[in-house]
Amino acid sequence: MSTSQRLISAAELSQTRQARYNARKRVNQIALTLSLAAMLFGVFWLVWILWETIRLGLGGLSVALFTEMTPPPNEVGGISNAIFGSLVMVLLATFVGTPIGIMAGIYLAEYESRSWLASTTRFVNDILLSAPSIVIGLFVYAVVVARFKSFSGYAGVLALALIVIPVVIRTTENMLLLVPASLREAAYALGTPKWRVITMVTLRAARAGVITGVLLAVARIAGETAPLLFTALNNQFWNADLSKPMASLPVTIFKFAMSPYENWQELAWAGVFLITVAVLGLNILARVLTRQK
Repeated sequence: MSTSQRLISAAELSQTRQARYNARKRVNQIALTLSLAAMLFGVFWLVWILWETIRLGLGGLSVALFTEMTPPPNEVGGISNAIFGSLVMVLLATFVGTPIGIMAGIYLAEYESRSWLASTTRFVNDILLSAPSIVIGLFVYAVVVARFKSFSGYAGVLALALIVIPVVIRTTENMLLLVPASLREAAYALGTPKWRVITMVTLRAARAGVITGVLLAVARIAGETAPLLFTALNNQFWNADLSKPMASLPVTIFKFAMSPYENWQELAWAGVFLITVAVLGLNILARVLTRQK
């Protein structure tokens, strides 16, 4: 092959590479444009929702909101009983679901990770993660409420705990699997028993991720309405007895937002603002904990 032919072949090859590069660059620009458009579309609605929540929610904030019970139509009152009921049921559900989720996540990550029991547990956990919350509420209604013929705070706690458990299981397992195996091997080389390796080494290394999973689970159940409609129902008065129907913030918001009374609608927007701030705070806290580690 002559020098001129080689130069022509090199030029053709260079042109082909440049054409391929330009084609890939165009595809990349199109994909980037579509991604930015999708992001702006989502951010637009998010900002709009937050703006409406702040604009309408701040107007309903008052001292009576936190000190008085839900009022009759067209009268002054607050949602202190609903706030108390939500706090009690969310805290108890977290207290019940978190240890179960953490222990199950430890079993899946540290013990028989490939056994039939582990596979079955993951399969059931995936179903619970993807199941609509109203299905869980109906399940607890059929098992607890219908059997005892009474709505109760205990049933609401059970329904919320069933939502907490799969989130904590998945997060705990994933965080423990991210811990380097060299840490475990070093602990085993010193003669440390397995239970102490888990509690003093792997769990400590994955502490931030596990706490983040718990906070995300709390943020999820804080705004759940459907399970509580079928379990705890609602209560217009102050009630600290979990064996009876109990008010909650999401159910009260649903009830008041659907009403034609202006004072109830103001209280509903104030409740929406409180839940939004609480969930936003929990998510920010989870991000901070994860970023520090």
